[in-house]
Amino acid sequence: MNRLEMMTVAVEEGETPTSPGVKLGMQVEDLWDVQGSQLSPTEKLNACFESIPVSAFPPAPSSQVVEISSDTSLAHAVKLLAQHKILSAPVVDVRAPEDASWIDRYIGIVEFAGIVVWILHQSEKMEGNSFGPATNDFEDDAGPAVAAAASGMSPLRFKSMHPDSASATCGNFFETLTASDFYKNTKVGDISGSFRWAPFLALQKANSFLTMLLLLSKYRMKSVPVVDLGEAKIDNIITQSAVIRMLQECAGLHWFESWGSKKLFELGLPLKESSNIIKVYEDDPVLHAFKLMRQRGVGGLPVVGRGGSKVVGDITIRDIQFLLIAPEIYKEYRSITARNFLTAVTSYLEEHQNETPMSSGMVMCHRDDALKQVIMKLDSVKIQRIYVVDDGGNLEGVITLRDIISRLVHEPRGYFGDFFDGVLPQPANSRV
Repeated sequence: MNRLEMMTVAVEEGETPTSPGVKLGMQVEDLWDVQGSQLSPTEKLNACFESIPVSAFPPAPSSQVVEISSDTSLAHAVKLLAQHKILSAPVVDVRAPEDASWIDRYIGIVEFAGIVVWILHQSEKMEGNSFGPATNDFEDDAGPAVAAAASGMSPLRFKSMHPDSASATCGNFFETLTASDFYKNTKVGDISGSFRWAPFLALQKANSFLTMLLLLSKYRMKSVPVVDLGEAKIDNIITQSAVIRMLQECAGLHWFESWGSKKLFELGLPLKESSNIIKVYEDDPVLHAFKLMRQRGVGGLPVVGRGGSKVVGDITIRDIQFLLIAPEIYKEYRSITARNFLTAVTSYLEEHQNETPMSSGMVMCHRDDALKQVIMKLDSVKIQRIYVVDDGGNLEGVITLRDIISRLVHEPRGYFGDFFDGVLPQPANSRV
């Protein structure tokens, strides 16, 4: 009798049911035990995860499996993402027939990262102008920037025209934008129509865990939809955070402990050292932080004191929501600095504890901490990154959820074949 069967018997005999994450971990444990002794621990994990279909992954809470119609306004899409505490959602084409395949039903992903690109483009156009209705001129002018807002992929060719624009740093910009008919009436579909070259990347239920883990790590996807071919609809959405949640539930299992008990430096973490970390100073305009995230392709960055290396806060891509749905955050500031923003968001969260869309937070660790300690911290506060500091609190590095997953599995040579043809650009170091 394997561990999964023993667990089922225990439940039938009245013992406390085991969580889906633990059940999955036990399945990995059984596979781990039969792997050849000549395999390295990483090779064993690869083999285990290749044997498990993504259909076995615990279902996401129903509140987090949200679809947004292409005729939804961008303003309402921001509210939906915030209310459901999610970073992104698939966009359904309202023009698709009822019997459409999943490829034709979904036209992309809308997420905060793409919305930031769109907002930055508006800030660069605002100098001396007011917002008007969406026009063909706007669509032609915006080009890949607005297309990226629906896809969640930052176009590398799009550069800031006015990086130091005064309009991009003042509260008046956000007040004008969110009050404009242009913002309220622009539809998600309006900014996604030109991005059909990457319509929707999803997995089928029979695809393997290994495929999913590689997409969430090496291929930098924040979430992976799993489609039911029979229903032509999304059956589950697997996020980086959900994988971390599953991992923390596996603490105590042999396969997890052989990996998670290692210290960060033994696993080559953090991947980014202090000198290579993109950061913003506390007196920089907050929109500068979002510009850096967009230009460097990162989801968050530390706020440090001017002239020092001590971390005083953390700004993430999803924090743009507060500038769009909470006008009290910026109305008292002529120029919103990173420090102003952190202070205002903290006050807002304290006043709206029962309504908070997504809380913002920061956690720190040390190089000699065990990886499983870091996993527990990240899962407990539901955030995407942790900062590595020395004993004096000085910044030494950053570790993201993606970094952790990347240390769990590796990509075998030729693994994806033509999987990405016409869908996603390959990473520069791809061995496919």
